[in-house]
Amino acid sequence: MDIDSDKVLPKGRAPTLRVVPMPSDANYSGDIFGGWIMSQVDIAGSIPAALLAKGRIVTIAVNSFLFKQPVHIGDLVSFYASVSKVGKTSITVDVEVYAQRRSLEETVKVTDATLTYVAVDGDRKPRSITKN
Repeated sequence: MDIDSDKVLPKGRAPTLRVVPMPSDANYSGDIFGGWIMSQVDIAGSIPAALLAKGRIVTIAVNSFLFKQPVHIGDLVSFYASVSKVGKTSITVDVEVYAQRRSLEETVKVTDATLTYVAVDGDRKPRSITKN
């Protein structure tokens, strides 16, 4: 593994979501609140899951979540989400998060997460995922 691999945006992949956190997203220490990052990760992860499920999905598990570096006010935060597993009713998504510092001279990987979503029907009951 290249020692600088956590300092470069993934090549050949478009971010699923990009957001610039604001001062209201910071915690009392001045870093972006972890809950804000978790919320954005859930949104980013839900996008490929909902597209694959062709309908409504719900988050049922945060399988893993690792904060590697802090996110700062004004960073350009990019979320890269990809489906890693598809079950009968569930979809597991890996999300990598990178922050381009305000100076845009430094990019760092700030978070790795894996979440599981379940496809549900109108009554919120699990439904089968149609595989093409």
